[in-house]
Amino acid sequence: MLATSESLKQDIEKLTNEQLQQVAEFIAFLQFQEKRKRITLDPVLLAPLATEFAEEDRVLAESGMDDYADMLAKEDQL
Repeated sequence: MLATSESLKQDIEKLTNEQLQQVAEFIAFLQFQEKRKRITLDPVLLAPLATEFAEEDRVLAESGMDDYADMLAKEDQL
């Protein structure tokens, strides 16, 4: 059975408010699903970003290690 806009409109007019809410939620789901299909990540474009932020990530990780070592030393003294 092929659904036409007109037949769908007629069916929708017969629905209860609760059923209309369910239809609205399903439409929102379909729209979300469609947007999700269009999002594609290109590894070729992502590689330079990873390289760009690698040094910053390393520096942040190392700076946090000093604090961590200090906290461990304080715990050992307790």
